[in-house]
Amino acid sequence: MRTSRLTALAGAVATSAVLLAGCGGGMQSAPEEPPPPPAPSEPEPAMGQGVTTAEDVFGPGCAQVPTDPADEGSVQGMIDDPVGTAASNNPLLTKLTGAVQAAGLVDTLNDPNAQYTVFAPADPAFDALPPEQLDAMLTDPAQRGMLTDVLTYHVVPQRMDAEALAQAGTLDTVQGGQVTIEGSGEDLAVNGANVLCGNVPTANATVFVVDQVLMPPQQ
Repeated sequence: MRTSRLTALAGAVATSAVLLAGCGGGMQSAPEEPPPPPAPSEPEPAMGQGVTTAEDVFGPGCAQVPTDPADEGSVQGMIDDPVGTAASNNPLLTKLTGAVQAAGLVDTLNDPNAQYTVFAPADPAFDALPPEQLDAMLTDPAQRGMLTDVLTYHVVPQRMDAEALAQAGTLDTVQGGQVTIEGSGEDLAVNGANVLCGNVPTANATVFVVDQVLMPPQQ
């Protein structure tokens, strides 16, 4: 009888041990998975790179630009076009457009990978040049290099707004010479040429319409 009780007790102990072992195994935590890699951060919008909006445009000459947003020559209409195309639609810049075409610079100005600041002489600025000088540059192949120099002297190879221009003071141009910016705010001059309509946005450039043709310094 005593042996039976001992046997039963031993069996109960063994059963309890098995149950405890089973419970202990169930309480083991699963291996921790490594945390997921952080999501790539979105690049912050580029700020202060001379990109303007229609609301930033200023100057008395802007009143001569079409106001209907559906008009490709309006400020709103110029925003989506590269600067060579945008200028060709603007009624203030018909003579500049003809000069750019004569010099073969349309594709250069329309380069989608380029960023420019363009000082664009209004039509009366070309009218102020001696007619024989302008005609020679536009029609004489021997003068083509001079025409290219004059036009690229109006182009800065980075995009800047009016505030950045005023802070810079002096800027290198695509032609290789330098232009000097005077004034501040909405009262700016480039080599003495007054800004008639500034901060005009295009797809790859910020445009400043000026009242004189800028002539590069003689080499």
